[in-house]
Amino acid sequence: MAFLLGCEKVRVEFPTKTVFTELSLGVDEGARIGIVGKNGDGKSTLLGVLAGAVEVDEGRVIRTRGVSVGVLGQTDGLADEDTVERAVVGDRPEYEWAGDARTRSIIAGLLGDVAWDATVGTLSGGQRRRVDLARLLIGDWDVLMLDEPTNHLDVAAITWLAEHLKTRWRPGDGALLVVTHDRWFLDEVCEAMWEVHDRRVWPFEGGFSAYIMQRVERDRLQALAEQKRQNALRRELAWLSRGARARATKPKFHVAAAQALIADVPPLRNELELKRMAMARLGKTVVELQDATLRFDDRVILDDVDWIIGPGDRYGIVGANGIGKTTLLRIIQGIQPLDRGRVKIGQTVRFAVLSQHLDELAKLGDDRVRQVISRYSRRTMLDGKEMTPGQLLERLGFTKDDQNEPVCDLSGGQKRRLALMLILLDEPNVLILDEPGNDLDTDMLAAVESLLDGWPGTLLLVTHDRYLMERVTDHQFALIDGKVRHLPRGVEEYLELTRENQASASISAPASAAAAEAAPKTGAVLSGGEQRELRKLMASNEKKMETLKGKIEKKQLAMAEADPSDYLTLTAMQEEIADFESQIEALELEWFDAAEKLGE
Repeated sequence: MAFLLGCEKVRVEFPTKTVFTELSLGVDEGARIGIVGKNGDGKSTLLGVLAGAVEVDEGRVIRTRGVSVGVLGQTDGLADEDTVERAVVGDRPEYEWAGDARTRSIIAGLLGDVAWDATVGTLSGGQRRRVDLARLLIGDWDVLMLDEPTNHLDVAAITWLAEHLKTRWRPGDGALLVVTHDRWFLDEVCEAMWEVHDRRVWPFEGGFSAYIMQRVERDRLQALAEQKRQNALRRELAWLSRGARARATKPKFHVAAAQALIADVPPLRNELELKRMAMARLGKTVVELQDATLRFDDRVILDDVDWIIGPGDRYGIVGANGIGKTTLLRIIQGIQPLDRGRVKIGQTVRFAVLSQHLDELAKLGDDRVRQVISRYSRRTMLDGKEMTPGQLLERLGFTKDDQNEPVCDLSGGQKRRLALMLILLDEPNVLILDEPGNDLDTDMLAAVESLLDGWPGTLLLVTHDRYLMERVTDHQFALIDGKVRHLPRGVEEYLELTRENQASASISAPASAAAAEAAPKTGAVLSGGEQRELRKLMASNEKKMETLKGKIEKKQLAMAEADPSDYLTLTAMQEEIADFESQIEALELEWFDAAEKLGE
């Protein structure tokens, strides 16, 4: 594969921090790289260095002649007075851009609901983000660098973007570098990972699942002192492996190895015990919506909805931007009046809300973190253990130096973690989280997830991060056409419903030239019989692998007891072991193929 760009022995310093030292790396054609690391470790700076936007203090940045690079920053440079059309296609005449299939597909996928003649300054944050994405994606680039591309996008837009990036280039062509905290997106799009850590960049093969596996194995083999960090990673691995999500790990990892790593990891949550504890705190009634109806002008938020939220329920809520998810949360709390129907709230219910904008921290001003937590003397129960405010803060990644920082000077991720901790210390029994993953890196997301696993109450979560949604909640619901619809198969079922609605709409009202491209293709749906056969094959293969492993162990014991000078016998035994191992590898590949077909 041809080299496109990279850097040699680069050093980058800021006035208060050295970001990189002796950094050397390269990007080849065909690369699909996800970049992860803690907030502030230099992920965005790394993109800036490779794009030529950040000047290096030492070393050099290399780019093959003629290579074009397109960059999506966290903030856009769009002009508020421009129309959407001008922002996306510039001064190109309509016949020119409308005649290009890829351009039509991008506009249809990202801007189908955005008025072409609207001015940029009147758009919402999510719409503006999609306009900036469309502007970039219609260009012809050899390398795309995307910094948090999923910010402000809903689940459908994130899924479209992943499908577009997977099919944008032929295999072996182009290159993609993406910084994002969306772990589903990383697993779906990326074939390699870079971890930015301690002024260096550590490469890993495979997507996010493979990256987590390799980190766990690396930490285990090196016997690192960071035992707490290792346990958190192994807990994350248990979630990934039990969901059979490791699509990109097949070439490098075996089922037996993954099972051995998670053999002693308990289930993420004891649902029965958490429900029992929640019922003791809440009683039988939490929130009930009865014939709930609400309209804003011509827009229907709820249409005759009945919905029961019980003690210990952990519900995720998905829906398009602007559909009314935050309004639904206000209705549940009794803040937003209904046009018709009623909301019944249990007498013992104590709500706590982590909002998108962290309004609850504004009153703390320039108080230092240690001053804030000193006002809380009570301990809180998590995972059956009492934790002091200081222990809770440490679990959420705050160092002693961080505790001396004024609240107003904290990073976005630190503020979100602090707000969550203060909420938990107030001991609510119904916790409402509105986009809690904003500003958090993947390690901190895992820490927050682990914390929530032991929280004994009713949890309602709104997020566009489908990994976080399915990881933290037990049931998912979609707000569609004024109805709250249960999603037994999770976010994927919501996306199917969205595509069906879009297809119906396109039949009744044909799309314009700017939005005439078809929705992304989906795989064939397996019948119930086919699913049962695949699951039977997986179970059978697991039993066969266990039997073969037993035979290998017996043969290895026999070799240990054999005459070490009897080369013929030892060679024959080794050949038998090699044959058993090849059989196991074949069974493992069948197991992975079946899991992929099932979408697991």
